[in-house]
Amino acid sequence: MSCRLVLITEIIAPYRIPVFNALAQQPGIDLHVVFLAETDPGLRDWHIYRDEISFSYEVLPSWRSRVRSQNLLLNRGLISALSRTAPDVIVCGGYNYVASWQALSWAHRNQVPFLLWIESTARDRRHGSAHIEFLKRRFVEGCDGFIVPGESSREYVRSYGISDGRISTAPNAVANDIFERNARNAIANAERERQRFGLPQRFLLFAGRLVREKGVHDLIEAYESLDAATKSELALIMVGDGPLRHELEAKAQTNPAIQVRKFVQRDELAKYYALAEMFILPTHTDTWGLVVNEAMACGLPVIVSSAAGCVADLVKDGWNGFVVEPGQASQVSLAISRLAHDSELRRTMGSRSREIIAQYSPQNCARGISVAALDFAAVHHV
Repeated sequence: MSCRLVLITEIIAPYRIPVFNALAQQPGIDLHVVFLAETDPGLRDWHIYRDEISFSYEVLPSWRSRVRSQNLLLNRGLISALSRTAPDVIVCGGYNYVASWQALSWAHRNQVPFLLWIESTARDRRHGSAHIEFLKRRFVEGCDGFIVPGESSREYVRSYGISDGRISTAPNAVANDIFERNARNAIANAERERQRFGLPQRFLLFAGRLVREKGVHDLIEAYESLDAATKSELALIMVGDGPLRHELEAKAQTNPAIQVRKFVQRDELAKYYALAEMFILPTHTDTWGLVVNEAMACGLPVIVSSAAGCVADLVKDGWNGFVVEPGQASQVSLAISRLAHDSELRRTMGSRSREIIAQYSPQNCARGISVAALDFAAVHHV
């Protein structure tokens, strides 16, 4: 059977384009993606790779505002888009937009299966007030099925009393081939790329939002607690933007071995990964942490806090990296030391990272979404 699938998501994120391209190629899937906005310049200045898009899509007119920590995004035209496309199944990536509720209501009125693509985990600290949690539960109760990226999100959905039969897994993915190709090219031209980007011979890498919740202060504390010999050989580079940028830059001025770099786009970021010795994400809260996928695709050992949703699926402690507890700078420091002083361990763990992440491809993610959509469409048409 053929399934007309409408997928609603916030922005044209570069890591979703390969997934949607693969989804559009799945047998029986007729895909149309509705983006609520092109991008969110107040959060990340991602380049939009329009030339890579090979699926049907539209971007709704939108208005965005931030009230304290809340992101308010309003759209026009969603109902007409749904009526025009007449989906057999709707997949909605999130519950915190007005458009999400509009889509859920439209699905109920038109008896169309509605699947929530959800990445939340029980350890995600970005929970709202009791009122927001009440609304979230109401939204979840209105959904027919759920698509999750991994085990931590599956456990979270189960906590709402949802049976496993209503939960499908679409493993979170980035364009592994692009990151791996760019990384190999960077390694083949390592000295030229080091000079081009002003990179030291040896460094460890953090990439992400420069906010307290990402554990950036823990990382600096961990780095500064390393012995003098290690710090003299191994720099710390932090890539990203966020409200702590100026504070971290001031800190870096007192220690030239710490460098704070501005946000860089996908292809350049792959070169940072390739030339680093390890990747560190000591986050206090993270629904997944796709930067870990990226680092692993580039062949890096990873040090990741247990608060990251990806850990249960991607990081095997002592195998392809180390799992640390959030807020424990001493654990981060110990893990750095073990990797910094053992090149063979770095090589072995990096190779294992590539082996693991190969299963977390856009094709496998698309297959998971496709199976869920086709199953619910089939049940609905019985």
